[in-house]
Amino acid sequence: PDRVLVHDAARPLVDRATIDRVLDALDEAEAAIAAVPVVDTIKRAEAGIAAGTVDRSGLWQAQTPQGFRFPALLAAHRAVAGEALTDDAAVAERQGIAVRLVEGHVDNFKITTEADLTRAERLLGGAADIRTGTGFDVHRLIPGDAVILCGIRIPHGFKLEGHSDADVGLHALTDALLGAIGAGDIGQHFPPSEERWRGADSAAFLAHAGELVRARGTILNVDVTLLCERPKVGPHRAAMVARIAEVLGLDAERVSVKATTTERLGFTGREEGIAAQASASVRIER
Repeated sequence: PDRVLVHDAARPLVDRATIDRVLDALDEAEAAIAAVPVVDTIKRAEAGIAAGTVDRSGLWQAQTPQGFRFPALLAAHRAVAGEALTDDAAVAERQGIAVRLVEGHVDNFKITTEADLTRAERLLGGAADIRTGTGFDVHRLIPGDAVILCGIRIPHGFKLEGHSDADVGLHALTDALLGAIGAGDIGQHFPPSEERWRGADSAAFLAHAGELVRARGTILNVDVTLLCERPKVGPHRAAMVARIAEVLGLDAERVSVKATTTERLGFTGREEGIAAQASASVRIER
């Protein structure tokens, strides 16, 4: 062969652009290696004590691939056989071959320690476990003066019947978050048989589910669809989004609230109750 690339298998994140730069440099040089400038402050040490600071202005971290004109590299290896040299570039340098430095990439690091492996997994997306949960809830409408939907009180000729404030939107969303992490459902965490939850603000249920998710990862986005003929959700949508975002500590752009009717079909069409369905996407960190 005319040219050869030597690459360290412990650098699996090398990109095509780095490889191409090394190959292109061999058009004019006998040897070329990928490298990045040293950005950390480097200390000399004596018996565990800093003995001085090294000028890093001319220091580079060598990477691979390292490219060579094959005849030159072969001759250099034969000449230094048996010597303890750390890379092929050092072999070439020992024989007086000029080694050109070309731009590498900070992500092209060598996996040596467990921490390096974790970093590589994160870059490859292997450290994140994306999950989706869904929730559904229904409450009956009874005579009253307001309904609470997604944390917002809306004046109405009826109210939703339930042990807590009967907020179907937040109940469905709470179940979606719990489902995404395999943590059961709202009834397991807040049993309707317990008197302390009577009339409770459902935002507390949602906040609890959010805390359970954050203990293991991140909430990516949530989506709620309300199914009802009345009240009209549109005028209150922005307030609902803002309330959910506040409770979960999310940007409003990660929260969606929609509404639809069932074209007067079924119990929601007859205005006997209101239903809600929700989904939540979360990222679990390993």
